[in-house]
Amino acid sequence: MFVGVSRSGRVVSGARGPVRAGADVRGDPVYRLKAELFRTLGHPARIRLLEVLGGGERTVGELQEALELDSSGVSQHLTVLRRQGLLESRKVGTTVRCRVKDPRALRLLAIARELLMANLEDSRVLLSELDAEAPDQRGRAERGPA
Repeated sequence: MFVGVSRSGRVVSGARGPVRAGADVRGDPVYRLKAELFRTLGHPARIRLLEVLGGGERTVGELQEALELDSSGVSQHLTVLRRQGLLESRKVGTTVRCRVKDPRALRLLAIARELLMANLEDSRVLLSELDAEAPDQRGRAERGPA
C-alpha cells in the first residue's frame, strides 16, 4: 500500500501505487468491475437465484418454480449472473442445469445478511429504548409543563 502526501498537504494512498489527490475513481477499471459485480447483485431475483442454487445444482424449470417467474425472466437473470462469472450451466439432454460457480459468492451473500441483521438489531434496540421512554413522555405531556 502506497501512502504519501499531496502538494496540498492531504494524505493520499492506494493499493496499486500513488493516487492523485481528488482523482476520480469512476475511471479506475478495478472500481468499475467491483461496481458492476454489486450492480449484478442489486436485483432481488438474482439474489434469490443464488440462494436457491446455494442448495445445489437446479434445473431452469426448478428455478422458475422457486422464483415464480416465467422462463424468459429467469433466463435473463441467469444470463446476467453467468456473464458476471457467478454461476455456470450445463446441458443434460434437453435440460439446462445451473450451479454457483464459486462458493465465495454465497459467502458474500451470507456476510450481507449478517450486516443487515446487525443493522436491524441496532434498530430494534433503539426502538425498544424509545418505547420504554414513551410512557414517561406521555405522562409529562398530559400533566403539562412543570
